[in-house]
Amino acid sequence: MPFLLPELPYDLTDLSPFISMETLEFHHGKHHKTYVDNLNNLIPGTEFENADLETIVRKAEGAIFNNGAQVWNHTFYFESMSGDGKRKPSGALLMAIESSFGSFDNFMEQFMKAAVTLFGSGWAWFVKNNDGTLQITQESNAGNPLRKGLKPLLTCDVWEHAYYIDYRNRRADYVRAYWELIDWKVIEERF
Repeated sequence: MPFLLPELPYDLTDLSPFISMETLEFHHGKHHKTYVDNLNNLIPGTEFENADLETIVRKAEGAIFNNGAQVWNHTFYFESMSGDGKRKPSGALLMAIESSFGSFDNFMEQFMKAAVTLFGSGWAWFVKNNDGTLQITQESNAGNPLRKGLKPLLTCDVWEHAYYIDYRNRRADYVRAYWELIDWKVIEERF
């Protein structure tokens, strides 16, 4: 069964002014869709023909991995945001963040640094380790922490197509704006 481009969980205008409708039309409607289409064209006749997306991310290599991981990463990223979601974590997640990073502000600062300083294209990730501790990682290109046995909780897409229409080369401004869109209710459910 072919993979489908997931619907966004909000309208194209709901993330404005932080992420424009035009950016979502290109980022979701063209880039994300291209990864889905490419994956569907690559997997027939391979061991991944009937695999789920997570299996592809964990086990595939080359073009199948790159396109499969980009489908997974983008879906995860888009589902993390909303125009009117919960803007700060609470409860067990907040306590775990404070335990791992000292404070929510320290966590935000470290995540921002990971997103802004990643060389080239890729993703900043907030993940849970097997021992329950939390950490921030960087992954280049289509990289995904599932391949390292980590549980993703949040990601920020720092490929230029995620922000160039709205922010040009100002990645730091985009990442600051991203904080205004994270729906911590979603992240708490993942935790």
